[in-house]
Amino acid sequence: MEHILKVHNLEIFYGEKRAVNGISMDIEKNSITALIGPSGCGKSTFLRSVNRMNDLIPGARAQGEIIYEDLNILSKQINVVALRKEIGMVFQKPNPFPKSIYENITHALKFSGLKKKSQLDELVEESLQKAALWDEVKDRLHKSALSLSGGQQQRLCIARTIAMKPTVMLLDEPSSALDPISNAKVEDLIVELKKDYSIIIVTHNMQQASRISDKTAFFLSGDLIEYDATEKIFTNPSVKKTEEYISGRFG
Repeated sequence: MEHILKVHNLEIFYGEKRAVNGISMDIEKNSITALIGPSGCGKSTFLRSVNRMNDLIPGARAQGEIIYEDLNILSKQINVVALRKEIGMVFQKPNPFPKSIYENITHALKFSGLKKKSQLDELVEESLQKAALWDEVKDRLHKSALSLSGGQQQRLCIARTIAMKPTVMLLDEPSSALDPISNAKVEDLIVELKKDYSIIIVTHNMQQASRISDKTAFFLSGDLIEYDATEKIFTNPSVKKTEEYISGRFG
């Protein structure tokens, strides 16, 4: 299996406090990797390090390596804006811009220099199709994105990320704020998207991790306790702490 990211001895600090303790793991290409563990265990901190979002937090710093296309993305030489086009992120709460559905998708494209209307139209349709939203919104592209339901807003945020043509998608609890039907649609979408993207998802929902991911990483107190095929993690984990967490005995 080909790897899209190789993490070596990654440590992440907020000031003096170490939030991630020297973890190493390889992320497989065109697969879904779930990060599970109790709140405050380092999984979202790890996720945000993969496209340098932690740079926006005062006092945050990282050391070690995250190798993507033979480059250490933690290096000071990395163009972070270019990196975030390649490694896109979707957040826990849907965060559409207070603009039209169409402008939500074209905003970053225009910012990166794409101006031709026919190309923008094509990318809007393609992104919304891939996000399984086109049929629901094609007749109201110029209406406010804020008029969409929560589940539709989250799929719009996924479409917005898709429009930038990333290779990796980072999803930070993308369906935790959604009702069960919208959650199921987002899960189906994520499984469909792995044909074209490599996906890392943080989730507190054990069933979600077991349903949609190929590999699962269990984090606890900044440590990577166990990382293996999802089926093995959920049916026959190698580490007692993993078993205790999954069976609900702590966390």
